[in-house]
Formats: sequence, structure tokens, C-alpha cells
Amino acid sequence: MSRSITGAVARWPGRGPLRTTVALATATATAAGLGIAYGGTALADGGPSPVVTRAAIDPSLVAGTGAHTGFVEQNAFNAATNGTVIGPSTDAYTLPSEATGRKAVQLTPGQYVEFTVPGPTNAITVRYSIPDAPNGGGITSPLDITVNGHNNKVMTLTSQYAWLYNEYPFTNDPNAGPLHPDWWTTECSCVPDQTTPPPVFPTPFRPTHYYDEQRLLLGRTYEAGDKIRLSVPAGAATTTIDVLDTQQVAPPQVDPFALNALFFGADPTGQRDSGDAVQAAVNFAEKTHLKLYFPPGTYQVNQHIIVDNVTIEGAGNWYTIFKGHQVTLPSPAPDGSIHTGVGFYGNYVSAGGSANVHLSNFAIEGDVRERIDTDQVNGIGGALSDSSIEGLYIQHTKVGIWLDGPMNNLTIKDNMIVDQIADGINFHTGVTNSVAEDNFIRNTGDDGMAMWSEITADANDTFDHNTVQSPELANGIAIYGGTDNTVSNNLIADPQREGSGIQVGSRFNAVPFAGSLWITGNDTVRAGTFELNWKIGLGAIWIYALQSTINADIEVTGDNFLDNTYNAMMLVSDFSVKDLYSISNVHFSNIHVDGTGTSVVSARAAGSASFQNVVARNVGAVGVNNCGSFHFTSAGSEFSLTDLGGNTGGGTTGPWLASWELPNTITCNDRPPVVVPPPPSPWS
Repeated sequence: MSRSITGAVARWPGRGPLRTTVALATATATAAGLGIAYGGTALADGGPSPVVTRAAIDPSLVAGTGAHTGFVEQNAFNAATNGTVIGPSTDAYTLPSEATGRKAVQLTPGQYVEFTVPGPTNAITVRYSIPDAPNGGGITSPLDITVNGHNNKVMTLTSQYAWLYNEYPFTNDPNAGPLHPDWWTTECSCVPDQTTPPPVFPTPFRPTHYYDEQRLLLGRTYEAGDKIRLSVPAGAATTTIDVLDTQQVAPPQVDPFALNALFFGADPTGQRDSGDAVQAAVNFAEKTHLKLYFPPGTYQVNQHIIVDNVTIEGAGNWYTIFKGHQVTLPSPAPDGSIHTGVGFYGNYVSAGGSANVHLSNFAIEGDVRERIDTDQVNGIGGALSDSSIEGLYIQHTKVGIWLDGPMNNLTIKDNMIVDQIADGINFHTGVTNSVAEDNFIRNTGDDGMAMWSEITADANDTFDHNTVQSPELANGIAIYGGTDNTVSNNLIADPQREGSGIQVGSRFNAVPFAGSLWITGNDTVRAGTFELNWKIGLGAIWIYALQSTINADIEVTGDNFLDNTYNAMMLVSDFSVKDLYSISNVHFSNIHVDGTGTSVVSARAAGSASFQNVVARNVGAVGVNNCGSFHFTSAGSEFSLTDLGGNTGGGTTGPWLASWELPNTITCNDRPPVVVPPPPSPWS
């Protein structure tokens, strides 16, 4: 199902590599409509104001993009603490690099971090990391929660769903050597089983996926200015705090006119398995065309619930929770699964698919701790046409929502998908006329969101106003082939490694791009990571021709690429196919680039692109790093840039799109040094 990014990326032999945060002392912004200062002002009681962020920067710099989450984000590194701020760092396999904003606060027993409540709050979410067990499998550790020094509550933190190691598809064993000794391994610049003497790798090898999160209802509402303190008690493990999300959760929803699932024996205490009772209730609701309601409670479900022509609603995703164990099957299923677990699945296309399914206002909490790509242990699966998924919270499954088409007309809206082993949302194979909007996705083990047109094109689909933060591997949003799709008004931050904020890729056996692809009005923050195999930095947007030429109409317009670790825009083919596939008909317009560690544009392919009203500042290297397809002929690069006017700004090297660079001057610096840009700031 999900697929290898690390293993799929070929080597590049011999080749390598308008808005954002202002100083806290001077900047203010209105956050989430609460009138909260971003920094610098004080509360009436004389204490410092809460520093509210979105994707760890001033909310005004990403206004209008991303999901409407209902919560307010505060970074631990902006809060009062006697702990240690770690970072910033973009180095893979480190705690700071996987934190929101690349910094966090580390607490040892006796230490705390204290947040000032920015507005009415009765619920919190803590994103944290604690160590793994010496031999893997995770530990638990307490975290004390107090408000204004009183009302002590204890969270039991766990690392059972964190800490992966090694090469794709990873292992839970921190003591294991490379899983693929026949793969090229960048740490030794060798193929281990073809090397004498064999290389020795330190363990743990490539640790990753450090963070998890936990929610807590506080039992009452607290007001602006109250203090929430997170403290590590004596005897507890070292605890790293990333962010605290605060919100006012509405009371449970009650639907007295719907069919009540308790009538079928579903147990809201979670003490016994309710899987069969839940399925019986769903089947009855389908036959009678009645809406099915699950009251508040935790329902233990250790199997797939098959849904077709049915409406299921809970009391709210803080109150109605479907929680299950991962179960080993007695023999592998026809699809290759060796486990099952909690999830709501439409029928597969081979069984006719499902339609008219509407799921809303509940949580799905799985028990997936390892990545097995053949396993169907996703939160939502199957084929769901003319359907909707709204207001769910999905945690600890393999993929939050994985749809296998062909299927048509699905809306995925206002969901939270966190702490996944693989993708957040994937439209796989012939998903058409469907929309994913206003979803918040954090800490996925693969692409945050993807349209994967394997075999059959995804067409006329839209990803709009979603927030994707901290995908551990691969991209924030990835489009693999397809026809007439749109990626608009999304906020994407902090991809970890071997991926970008947005990728447009002909790979994974996707059908070629056709028609148009619109990438409009998106904000990326601290995007563009280090590609481990190529040993080069990637762009915030990465257009990649690996298995076919990309020549559909690609319109990248109105986007803002902020605080780019390397390049802002990258167009590349793999070295092994550089003379087979090219990239053309790409049009960049009305774009702000604020800060690049290297270039504004990196071209490592044959083809062309046009640029109009692309404004850049704080550029760390030559504006255009044009290597073409690495033949370096006297005719110039095989990649041409067309200047349509209005391309202004630059950095220490002068104008980013200078006339001498056009149309195809070779300016190839294979691995330019990185110049860390200053924080982004408002544009005049």
C-alpha cells in the first residue's frame, strides 16, 4: 500500500547538492481571531503575553492559508521554563529537527515549562518526546499538569508509538544494523555487502519519529492569563516538550432522533470488544436508512467496520472514541495483510465499492507501532463514493485515510490526523471529483497528503486549506501524476528528510500528468530538506521527472516559500534518466520567496519554465543554480528560464534572476554552501 521513498529514490552518482517570523521583541499579530499578541506586550497582571504561533511563526505571515483548527498553538521554546531549549537544527535524526520550528524544550525531573493561556480553554494537547526502551518497544513516564499551581492532573506519556530506526520500511529495534545491506548507504558511501572490510554502523542507526501527542480535558474552563505548567516529576524520564495546543471544546453532541448504538450492545466503557456489536448496529442502520449515533464513551473495536450507504455520527471527537488493538490474523488476507485493527472501511472496488457513507464527530485511535506496507490497518479505507468524512480525530493508525479507487465525489473536511506510521491522507488510483479541505495533519511517517495516480488517474481533485506539519519522511503534499487537480491555500511546515513542502512527481508507476495542475496560494515554512541519497538539498516545491516526462500545464501561482532550508523551487530528473525525461510547461507567477539557504531556483533536468512577478529576498547563493542535465555543452544548459517580467529582489549575489542567467546559462554549483537566512518578516 504505502511505498518506499528512501528505497525508491535513485542515487545521483557523483552529484550532490513573503512573509515569516519577525523578532519576538517587536512583532505583534492577531492570532485565530483572539487578539493575542505574537510577542512584546504584557498582560494586565504584569506577566508576559502568550506567544501564539502557527507553524511556529507569526500567524499574520501565513494568514489565509491552512486549516481552521479550533485550537491555538504555543511553542515550548517561547514559554517560561527552567529547562533547556534545544535547537534550532535541521539535521536529520535529531530531536530539534523533528520539532515544530526546529526547536523544543527538554526537561529533566524537577523542571517545567509554563504557558500563559491565550483565551478560554478547557482542553489541551501536548506534543512531546520521551526516550525509547533500550531494546525498543517504548516506555511510559508521567507528566504533571497544573493550572495556576492547582488542579493537578497527570498525563501518562508513552513512546510505544514513536521511535523507528534504520532504512525503509524501518524497524522498532534500536540495535539492528542496516536492513538493506545491498542498498547504497550514504553513511559509508558504499554498498555494505559489497564492501571489504564490511562497514560498521553505530546503533541506533537512523533514529526517527520521536514525537507523539496526547489530549486532555481539564474539567473546567480557564481564562486568558491563567498559567498551565507541565512538570517532570522525580523519577520520570527526560521529557522534550514541543508545543501546547489549547482550545475550548464544545459539550458533547446529542442526537435523540438517531438510532443509538448502545441498543446493540456496544460497550462505552471499553472493557470488552464491541466490534461485532458496532458492525451489527451499522448493518441495521444501513437496512433501515436510519442515522446511527454513538454516545460519549470509548468503544473497543479490534476489526474493520464495513460501511455502505450509512450515516454514523459521534458526540464529538473528544467524547466518542473507537480504540482498538492491532490483531494478528491467523493467516494472511488476500490483500497481503497480516494484521487487522480498528478502522472504518468501504467495500473495495472489486466488491462493488461503497457509496453514500457519512462519518462524523468521533475519534479513531489505533495501535500501529510498525510499518508493514501490506497491512490494511488504516483509520479509513476502501472505496467511498458520494460520501463525506468530517470532524474525526485519527491517531496511531498506519494511514489516517487511504482510499483505493476508482471512486468519485468524496469530501474529507475538518479532521485531525496525527502520529501516523505512513501517510495522512492518500487518494490512490482513480479518485475523482473529490475534496480534502480544512484538515490538520501532523507527524506522519510518509507524505502528509498525496494524490497517487497509480494505474488510473486521479482527476478534478482538490486539496484546499489544509495544514500539514512535520512529515517525518517524504513530502507535505505530493501529487504523483493525474489530470486537472488543484493544491490551494495549504500551510505546510517542517518536512523532516528526503522530501519537500510540495512535490510534483512522475514516480511510483503513476500515470503521466495531463491537463493542468494548479498549485495556488500555498505557504511553505522551513521546507526543502536534505536528500540523503543524492546528498543535495531539495526545494520547498520539488518537480521530479523520474519515470516519465512532465509536460502538462503546471501553474504555480500566488505561493509563498518562507525560510527555505535550501532552494525555493527545484526541477530535477534522476541522473540515470536525465537524457530520457524532461520538465517543461511550468509557469511560476506572483510568488514571494523569503529566505533561501541556497538558490531561488535549482534546475537539474532538461526542459524549461517561465517566471513572472517572483519576488525574492535573503537569498543565500546565486539566484539560479542551473545544471541542466549535466552535459555542460557550449550551447549552454538544457534547461531554459523565461523571464516574463516583474522578477525582482535577490540577496548577497545580486538580482536573483539576472539577465546574464537567461535563458540557459550554466551556473551549476553542485552542492553550494548553505547560508542560513534571517527569519521571514512582513512584506511592504
